[in-house]
Amino acid sequence: MVCRLTKFFTVLLAPFFLLACAGTGTMPSAANAPALTMVKAATANPPRSLLYVGNSFMYYNNSLHGTVSLLARGSENAQAAQHRSTSLTISGSGIDWHDLESYLRPDGLGRYSFVGDNEVRFNPPGRQYDSVLLMDCSQCPVHPTLSKVFFDYAKRHSVTARSKGVEPMFLMTWAYADKPEMTKGLADAYTEAGRQNNAHVVPAGLAFAESIAKRPDIHLYVPDKRHPSLAGSYLAAATLVASVWNVNPVGSKYTAGLPADVARHLQTVAWETARTYHGR
Repeated sequence: MVCRLTKFFTVLLAPFFLLACAGTGTMPSAANAPALTMVKAATANPPRSLLYVGNSFMYYNNSLHGTVSLLARGSENAQAAQHRSTSLTISGSGIDWHDLESYLRPDGLGRYSFVGDNEVRFNPPGRQYDSVLLMDCSQCPVHPTLSKVFFDYAKRHSVTARSKGVEPMFLMTWAYADKPEMTKGLADAYTEAGRQNNAHVVPAGLAFAESIAKRPDIHLYVPDKRHPSLAGSYLAAATLVASVWNVNPVGSKYTAGLPADVARHLQTVAWETARTYHGR
């Protein structure tokens, strides 16, 4: 196993590093060792269509899926730029609130799209999405009562998705602004869910922690200290582009109206975090 270690991950995840590397004489890249073994076809065959399933962490700031699309187009990577996406979110929802079986029914969601000047385009019949991006509520994966529900439904939804020919992925969410200790727990939980289900994980939560360590002046949260600010949503989107499509977002022409230096910092953190987490 090839292992790399950054200063940030040393401080943040040191206890897990020591456990994961016992007896190997090496240190794990990014979050932990399972992250290296779970990365699979999600980047070898990036999705041409993606369904986002989550809550307000996804829909803030005109929706994560919209920012991802604009960032991808700004990067001028044809494969990422041309993907089609749909977002299905419920305010305050946990992963168990969503009926994935219904969402993925043939010729249901995504049956048609509007393109150009409000022109309707009917998509080919049958399966409408290559992948589905799942997340839990902000604290559920580390909650003493609800963490079991997270793992149970991560498995259940993964089985459901694959029965429909759709690959599951997970969006690792971020710690609250005033509870940075949540970062490690969330990273461990999402990485383990990815390992258990052989599914790709997008390390957005680790990107938040890395950005805060380097540029604490950039506010990634709105005043409630949980939901993402515009910069926070932009960072999550850039991490998704880097993680799922293995596209370097640095230099993307789309900045969401953020100052150029802020956008470039967030792009760089997203790219470096994804590369470290996936051991690329």
